[in-house]
Amino acid sequence: MSRIRVSRQLRLVGVALLATIGPGEPLLAQSTPPVVYVAPIDGIIDLGLAPFVQRVLKEAAEAGAGAVILEINTFGGRVDAAVLIRDALLTAPVRTVAFVNKRAISAGALISLAAEKIAMADGGTIGAATPVQMGQPGAPAQPTEEKTVSYVRKEFRATAESRKRPALLAEAMVDVDVEIPDVIAKGKLLTLTTEEALTHKLADLRADSVEELLEELGLAGAQVRRVSPNWAETLVRFLTHPVVSSLLMTVGILGIIIEIRTPGFGAPGALGLGSLALFFWGHWLVQLAGWEELLLVGAGLVLLGLEVFVIPGFGIAGALGIAALVAGLSLSLFGAGATREVILAAAGRVVFSLLIALVASLALLRFLPRLPFGRRLILETGLPAGHGYASAPEGDMGWLGKSGTAVSPLRPAGIAEIEGARVDVVSDGEFIEPGAPIVVTRVDGNRIVVRQHRAPPGGSER
Repeated sequence: MSRIRVSRQLRLVGVALLATIGPGEPLLAQSTPPVVYVAPIDGIIDLGLAPFVQRVLKEAAEAGAGAVILEINTFGGRVDAAVLIRDALLTAPVRTVAFVNKRAISAGALISLAAEKIAMADGGTIGAATPVQMGQPGAPAQPTEEKTVSYVRKEFRATAESRKRPALLAEAMVDVDVEIPDVIAKGKLLTLTTEEALTHKLADLRADSVEELLEELGLAGAQVRRVSPNWAETLVRFLTHPVVSSLLMTVGILGIIIEIRTPGFGAPGALGLGSLALFFWGHWLVQLAGWEELLLVGAGLVLLGLEVFVIPGFGIAGALGIAALVAGLSLSLFGAGATREVILAAAGRVVFSLLIALVASLALLRFLPRLPFGRRLILETGLPAGHGYASAPEGDMGWLGKSGTAVSPLRPAGIAEIEGARVDVVSDGEFIEPGAPIVVTRVDGNRIVVRQHRAPPGGSER
């Protein structure tokens, strides 16, 4: 009987639980669908792209995302920027997928190799990653030296090895001397199509859309979050552009020069410091500028200030200041793997910006007084002693026109006796013997200028 009572009570509890559940509601809550982040890698790969990718990887890891998909369509860009993104992908705590749609050329190939999985759309290409050096504006790019090619080749190989991909294929994308039988002949760079990449096990999946890729990854129905660079990251990409960064350097140095040559602290100094602050802020965020570069530039400005205000002439302090300034700005323009060519190119940009700033400052200081706002900064006219402040003591002015006798030789300075008083005087250039009569012709500051008084036989002064 006790067993029957217990059974009935359990049935009643079950009925009560069923009554609390509405029609059509499951007994167990549905599991939350996974979240997948999709970030675009398109256009030129520049230094401002690295902070964006790093932010996406961090946010995805904190949100417990199922994967981060980088949708790649690029012809390449800066190697140092690609290296920063590559390092972030290799150490990312979240699953990463490179979706090549439609091409991953040069630096884009390195980024793709760093992802855990590579998926390619039909008609896609990946490869052709030989480093080149940009020439003069309008001129074609020039090949780099062997040292640069060797560095980039090993970066590709190390990245492929870390993801268990064919390392020789990665090297052949960079170096024309790498030969792979039945794949690429010596003297040519390797570029693979989607079919070829899948055949040679460089790519893992084929997909023509993000939705199709999610099904291949077992993430069908996942919540897709498409992210794009925010305003700060867009601003960083703008500030680190070669043309903009060179302009910021020029304006910064120009403003400081104008401020040194004009009294007080005003618009030129604020503009100069603001331009340099924007330059270093942008390059700081892309991990090019650090405390070392800031200290070098600061030391350079201090040394130049000492040369201008404290130490007369131009000497060691000025030369060291210019060297520190050029070194600090140059080091902020290149990153990891920089070769001698890259370093010289960066130093050339800095020196060119400094020369432009110097020429512009000379032109502005010459024409600034003619502008309406320039008259407030620069004193255009001089102030003669007779119309303003007279530096000569009042007592000395009383000797003007008086006659006396030279007590000591005047060559040209000496002592004269005028109206019974011994006075320090200076001749107007001639040698005057002791005892010769003199007359005070003018008073320049604290100098009493005299000349010899000569009277002809007729009595009038000659």
